[in-house]
Amino acid sequence: MSQEKIIVGLDIGTTKIVALVGKQNEHGKIEILGMGHAPSVGVHRGVVTHILQTTESIRKAIADAENASGIDIRVVNVGIAGQHIRSYQHRGIYTRTNADDIITNRDVENLIENMHKLAMPPGEEIIHVLPQEYIIDNEIGHKDPVGALGARLEANFHVITGQVSAAKNILKCVHMAGLEMEKLILEPLASSEAVLLNEEKEAGVALVDIGGGTTDLAIFYDGIIRHTAVIPFGGNIITEDIKNGCNLVKDTAEKLKVHHGSALALPGMENTIITIPGIAGRAPKQISKQTLAGIIHARMEEIFEYVDYELRTSGYKDRLSAGIVMTGGGSMMKHSPQLMSLVTGKDTRVGLPHKHIAGDFAKRIANPVFATGVGLVMMGVEKPRTELSDVYSDTQKKQQEHVRGAEKPRMGTYFQRLINKGLGFLEDEEKEL
Repeated sequence: MSQEKIIVGLDIGTTKIVALVGKQNEHGKIEILGMGHAPSVGVHRGVVTHILQTTESIRKAIADAENASGIDIRVVNVGIAGQHIRSYQHRGIYTRTNADDIITNRDVENLIENMHKLAMPPGEEIIHVLPQEYIIDNEIGHKDPVGALGARLEANFHVITGQVSAAKNILKCVHMAGLEMEKLILEPLASSEAVLLNEEKEAGVALVDIGGGTTDLAIFYDGIIRHTAVIPFGGNIITEDIKNGCNLVKDTAEKLKVHHGSALALPGMENTIITIPGIAGRAPKQISKQTLAGIIHARMEEIFEYVDYELRTSGYKDRLSAGIVMTGGGSMMKHSPQLMSLVTGKDTRVGLPHKHIAGDFAKRIANPVFATGVGLVMMGVEKPRTELSDVYSDTQKKQQEHVRGAEKPRMGTYFQRLINKGLGFLEDEEKEL
């Protein structure tokens, strides 16, 4: 891919829709050329529930990004999230017919394509097939089998699935906004690209992306993704708790959370009183910071206990030498890293996407809120595949280059057909589902 290719990431979140326009510069960093965002209407817990309202929000965000960048946007990389996301561990096996030749990229692709044929529950399809480690003739521990010799190629895979209806709704919104979808990407994978360092992935790290509707988890160890999960709680439920606990309207509760909220109730907070203007001339209300912190603490502690449960269930909690990296809007809550450390016993930091971006917009988007959008742009940059060994003959090299040109994206076949054929295909497919 040319470094000058323009890439657009479209983050369809529960509270906001963000469009980021970028390209890869000569130093390998992502240069953001423009951005746009709009309030998200019609999305509930990461899933599109009202297509027309979501489409209008997408159009607004895209229009702002076009004005800021001066670029006419037509193709986007879109994130998918929501509590319908599931992950599984599977072992794949591929027996080679040419055991005397070294393993090629095509052999690896055949193995991965076989994983796309796994039987899924009705209405559920594969989004990503992520190899973890390869086994060649029962010899384990291969990270990259290309160039090795062997008759039997196996791999342990992390398979991520989602509901077909959720993907269809996203695709409809994108098309109705006048756009085409290039890639459909799991949002925690995108966020991890933006805020995690390679050293952290090698040492073992858990990414916790706290959005408005859900909290997404991705665990890496030895440079490989090991576990993913979606917790159906996010920042919006904290706002609801404040609204109900203090008898406030939602907008006031959100402002109270953002400007005065804390995940920990600390000594002295009881002496700080917040005055809230009354509605329609009514008397103002007063609430102590300690009371507000108590409401927030209770819900955030519950969310973090779910995170701790997933860490223990994954079997990797004791291997996370790099601890936990929090991102997303919920990570901006004061003292939330400290509470996460108390609940999980793991060192915690807030992840910002600034290490991977450049340009005039770098400072503006060095914020956990934009981590997913930056990651979607980064994942739009195709990384070069492993080159074949020089021992190949010219004929074999030409054949391999032909195979590379015909490679399919490593995405669920149904989802890729949705993207390739668009809404006309959707209408025909609905009769079959």
